Amino acid sequence: MELSDSVTQRKPAVPQGDMRDRVLNTTPDMDMEVEVDQVNDAEDNGHPRVQPGIRGELGNISLLLFLYVLQGIPLGLAGSIPLILQSKNVSYKDQAFFSFVFWPFSLKLLWAPLVDALYLTRFGRRKSWLVPTQYLLGLFMLYLSVTVDTLLKRDEGRGPDVVTLTAVFFMLAFLAATQDIAVDGWALTMLSRENVGYASTCNSVGQTAGYFLGNVLFLALESADFCNKYLRAEPKETGIVTLSEFLFFWGVVFLVSTTLVAVMKKENARGQHGKRKVREETQSVVETYKLLVSIIKMPAVFTFCSLLLTAKIGFSAADTVTGLKLVEAGVPKEQLALLAVPMVPLQILLPLIISKYTAGPRPLDVFYRAFPFRLLIGLEYALLVWWTPSLKQDGEFPLYYYAIVLFSYALHQPSFSLLLFDVK
Repeated sequence: MELSDSVTQRKPAVPQGDMRDRVLNTTPDMDMEVEVDQVNDAEDNGHPRVQPGIRGELGNISLLLFLYVLQGIPLGLAGSIPLILQSKNVSYKDQAFFSFVFWPFSLKLLWAPLVDALYLTRFGRRKSWLVPTQYLLGLFMLYLSVTVDTLLKRDEGRGPDVVTLTAVFFMLAFLAATQDIAVDGWALTMLSRENVGYASTCNSVGQTAGYFLGNVLFLALESADFCNKYLRAEPKETGIVTLSEFLFFWGVVFLVSTTLVAVMKKENARGQHGKRKVREETQSVVETYKLLVSIIKMPAVFTFCSLLLTAKIGFSAADTVTGLKLVEAGVPKEQLALLAVPMVPLQILLPLIISKYTAGPRPLDVFYRAFPFRLLIGLEYALLVWWTPSLKQDGEFPLYYYAIVLFSYALHQPSFSLLLFDVK
């Protein structure tokens, strides 16, 4: 029943206090060193430095937020496809095969050094990857807008073409992950060092908003039952939008917005921050991969990686299959999607609340304490799936049933955020 796991992968906030004599190593695309060559004259004279705030960088922050929203759109669409497939009686084997779509965001570390080390200097280190990947995202969406109906419809007694759907959406997720690497790296040089902590806020809010648009909003507007019940005076057989129309619209948005960024946004214009000049140090691809391997070989890092790779085994089945089993039992997929709406504020606020408990010398204590509760919630999901068919009356479910499902979401979200935030 996890409707937003793929989008809640967030970065911890970078402290916005004094960062003098530090190296900012917070980029997920590869640890990028950013040196501050000069500080302002007030600091040199022994006076406390006054931070300028974000008013002078609202344009950059707005651009970052928009780029992260775009990043969440294909993730939300990919998250909606399993619910659509389930309504077409696709086997769980095919659902498991489609789950490969979500792997790129977990494996992007493998090609992040390439994004960090290979670029066109005149065009810009981050734009060299951002612009092509977003153009390709737009083109893939336009391609899908023409072919997705054929891929989803039954033909000669066979179900949807899951293999082709998986391949195309895998490419969408791969390109979105590559765009994430480029945007995360660009955020550190686009924003001044006093405001660089706002990059994680843009990531959290932007991805959540994009996923909401691509998943919850799409499933609601695509459902004929929902539109006829809440949005129309005269019933129709289809929703307000179709999947092909939704893909076409966002494909055009990707192409137009990418063109504007490529033409109008200059990446190497850091002189505007007064005397604070940022110099990015780069390494060759081979050196970067050697550094990555040496870090992974560290005993503490290796143990932590092993923990991350095995931590979700206990509840992965419940998280993945619960929503599909509820749809199979007759719960409308658009209703399940709408139940995730109240969770959006929690997804944004919980990391901020949890951060003060994970800032000490033992940040994983919260992880260990939340883990047993996380396993129990998986058991509660199993009971919910078992109980659901007995509540169906005349093809509908009572209001208190949806209240119970919403309560299950509310229990799940804090425990999930605790685990995820400690992981990040």
